[in-house]
This record gives sequence, structure tokens and C-alpha cells, in this order.
Amino acid sequence: MARVSLTPPRTLFFRVVEWYSRRTYGKVLDPGKALAHNPRVLWGDLRFEQSVAKWNKLDSDLKALAVMASAASVGCSWCMDFGHWENTERGMDRRKLHDVPVWRESDVYTPLERDVMEYAEAMTATPPTVGDDLAERLRLRLGEPAFVELTAMVAVENLRSRINSALGLTSQGFKDSCDLGDARRSTAGATD
Repeated sequence: MARVSLTPPRTLFFRVVEWYSRRTYGKVLDPGKALAHNPRVLWGDLRFEQSVAKWNKLDSDLKALAVMASAASVGCSWCMDFGHWENTERGMDRRKLHDVPVWRESDVYTPLERDVMEYAEAMTATPPTVGDDLAERLRLRLGEPAFVELTAMVAVENLRSRINSALGLTSQGFKDSCDLGDARRSTAGATD
């Protein structure tokens, strides 16, 4: 259960955020509702996320795996739910998204993807446990601009996941809508 009301003051600013969120995601995001209790925090978060969205040196799938591995390490069910939906929408392999929490046992990942998730987990640990060999492998494979972006994305996801977890935010059912799409396709195929 959320540790802050998800019914923030109905300011003009929040009504605009609500409209945008419904238009873009189909519902108002709980993190936005929670942060709206402090409009300066919400405004700063929105501006920051707009800037992060423009980073483009790291492959999108690697970025998604790093973000989700970090969210899984923190235990942020809201972030895992939203991340699954967001990356399914852009066409990422669903098996890779599904197996993030158990990536070490899964056979769907490349060696580079495994290194990225290991790095995300090592960065997320408190204190961080990033080893020189792993960092060097990633720096050489990705190049320095993408390696820096990977590092920054994991740090950003730590911020998101820790805020959401501390505020008690949990899944909003985004992944369920992906699963419904699979069920609809299966049913349509069975009746054709």
C-alpha cells in the first residue's frame, strides 16, 4: 500500500500532468500522483526524465535490461511492471523481459547482455560491487560514450526504484495489458 496519498491536490499543473499521462500511458502514473504532493519535486523529475529520454549512445535493449535488472535488485514492482510494458510496446523480446529476475538461470541472453545485467546489479548493491574486469569488458565492447550512459541509466533507475519502493508504490497492471494482448492473439488464432 502506498505510503503517501495517491490523490494529490488538484492544481492546474497536476491536471496537465494527468492529461499527458492518460494520453501517453492510458492511465495516470502512480509516481506522478505521489510526487505531485510537492510540485517542485514533480517538476524537477519531469524535466530530468525528459533529458534522460534523449540519451542515445546505448542500445535500447541493453538499456532496458540494465534498468530492469536494477529495478529487480531493488525490488521495485512498479518499475518492473512499467518496464515490461514499455519495452514490450517498443517490440523487445518478451522472453528477455520476463526472465530479468532470473537472468543467471535463463538461456535467452547473449554474453554482452549478461555483462550488462551483472553490472547493473553490482552498481545497485550497497555499497556498489563493480569489478574492474567487468567494467573494462563493457567499456571495450560498448565504447566509452555508451558505457557512461549505461552507468548513468543504472544510477537513474536506482533513483526511480528507491523512490517508488520507499513510497510503497506497486504494480499498476501495465504488464497485464501485455499479457492480455498475448491471450487475445492466442484466442484469435484458435478460432480462425
